[in-house]
Amino acid sequence: MGLELAARVPAFRLLLITDRKLAGRPLPEVVQEALSAVAPGSVAIQLREKDLDTRPLLDLASALLPLCRARNAPLLVNDRIDIALALGLDGVHLPHASFKANDARRQLGPEKLVGVSCHSVAEVQDAKARRASYATFGPLFDTPSKRAFGPPVGLEELGRASAVGLPLYGLGGVTSVTALQVRQHGAVGVAAIGAWLGAQDTGGAVQRLIATLPG
Repeated sequence: MGLELAARVPAFRLLLITDRKLAGRPLPEVVQEALSAVAPGSVAIQLREKDLDTRPLLDLASALLPLCRARNAPLLVNDRIDIALALGLDGVHLPHASFKANDARRQLGPEKLVGVSCHSVAEVQDAKARRASYATFGPLFDTPSKRAFGPPVGLEELGRASAVGLPLYGLGGVTSVTALQVRQHGAVGVAAIGAWLGAQDTGGAVQRLIATLPG
């Protein structure tokens, strides 16, 4: 029950996940630089600032929204369906332990994007059954930000998960060097945190990632 709403299919190839503490400067400035460096519609922004209370998170999302709209970049907020509804964002990204995708879709409607964090084939199967739009899958490679979630799952597991048929974005230690391997194992694109926020040249880093992801 509750699975009747169809999932909107994402068109972007690169999911840029935020962490303002890594940015080193105001996040809207970094996001604008990243979006200005690539073709409109090729990138989405996932606002993932878990330590922010509701008011500052709402303010930050409000600052990012016009930047994303100007570049046709979907803006998703991590976990906060209320903020997505309040601002009319493009959707939400749900941690595995959060709402189920079909519960979020009942509140957001069929036109919104609902992403889910997945770490196994079984989780991808469940996300697809619950009409998620896409899932991030990983961690694929060793990376400090994902060590708390266990060892890397690897590219072979990504290949098996991709066979489920849900659009996947490879996550965890992905760089411009490894992004093509991620696509070759069935992912529609990649998700990045350090690969763009940790770069001195944000625009150049995003361009290099997109260049390895054929449209």
